[in-house]
Amino acid sequence: MKIIKALFSAGNSGFFFDDQRAIKAGAGHDGFFYTGQAQTPGFDTVRQAGEAVSVILLLEDGSAAEGDCAAVQYSGAGGRDPLFLAESYLLMLRREIAPLLEGREAENFRENAIFIDQLKVDGKRLHTAIRYGISQALLDAAALAGKETKTEVVCRQWDLPVTPAPVPLFGQSGDDRYTAVDKMILKQVDALPHGLINNVDEKLGRRGEKLAEYVTWLKERIAAFWPGQNGDSDGPDLHIDVYGTIGIAFDNEVEAMADYLARLGERAGPHSLYIEGPVDLGEREAQIQGLAELKRALKRKGSRVKIVADEWCNTLEDIQAFADAQCCHMAQIKTPDLGSIHNVVDSVLYCQQSGIEAYQGGTCNETDLSARACVHLAMAARPERMLVKPGMGFDEGLVIVRNEMMRTIEVLNYRLGRPEGYTYETG
Repeated sequence: MKIIKALFSAGNSGFFFDDQRAIKAGAGHDGFFYTGQAQTPGFDTVRQAGEAVSVILLLEDGSAAEGDCAAVQYSGAGGRDPLFLAESYLLMLRREIAPLLEGREAENFRENAIFIDQLKVDGKRLHTAIRYGISQALLDAAALAGKETKTEVVCRQWDLPVTPAPVPLFGQSGDDRYTAVDKMILKQVDALPHGLINNVDEKLGRRGEKLAEYVTWLKERIAAFWPGQNGDSDGPDLHIDVYGTIGIAFDNEVEAMADYLARLGERAGPHSLYIEGPVDLGEREAQIQGLAELKRALKRKGSRVKIVADEWCNTLEDIQAFADAQCCHMAQIKTPDLGSIHNVVDSVLYCQQSGIEAYQGGTCNETDLSARACVHLAMAARPERMLVKPGMGFDEGLVIVRNEMMRTIEVLNYRLGRPEGYTYETG
């Protein structure tokens, strides 16, 4: 079945674009606004409304496949592509990209995705957000053409087993890091809270004391309210993103950072503690070396704290380099930064083959369409956890992600001839 028409429309994403450099430098607050001057090229203000471009592919049978081009909240930081503003790209998409999509066979998802990922216009590859959105629509087109779920398309084209079981979910709180945790406990996510620890003075503390207090609060809150905590379950993993602020607070001194992280791990027990982005060393090779040194120091101290790579671990090639170096315990696969979504599948599988944990992440600044597409990638490739997205309200993202997952599981079980209500764990 062929794609007969490609359409594009401008829209909103699920959160905002934030200038990470300005925030780390101490940008102030005025309500929901940040104050001060933007510091990252492309930003007019420190916080700007998130934007997206919807991709609609019309097929020969009259059906419409959809995907959304979206970029991460902290665009232009950590080696990522610049700010993605819809109006800057719509004319190019309509004039130059649409004719290249029209006439292609919809069933050939992987081939089509690789084509769009490698395509160059005026000598440059397309913005990661564009490759991300178009490839989502191409996956949807393949599913419609083959009358399959998107999960089945990926499993078939990568020769993966169909596994109708949930993937663990990771909730993100934004700045509402207390009330959001209560919601996450009530709805029993597998890992929490993300935390958005992106400023030393306000959120980490000059010696890390504010985050330490927060970890203690997390443990106590879970102990008080998590169902089954007193017997059946230890509750969720703790996963906190610190955006390099530990490195800032401790002058990137490895032993000092490792001592601090080890103390955090003791506070977190019995929960596993994952710390994402403890340092930001400005470029990929320095980041790999710095994380490797920190990982070794934690091992020497007997700490069970796990390091999650984020900054400078953006593309499939980056993820492969981090995995090959064994410099982290887990790698975030920040889905919009990888361009075409076939790279997400390849990244998860590469991490698994390399013996490090795969976290299929993304950003609060995505859309419902991109989040739902990511559910199917995770259902097929089976990362250790998947981010709840979009938005920072938690509830809305959980509805989108968990419900898409459970609907897909029900369909897959039916096609496998299993009874309604079948659970993979119990058989």
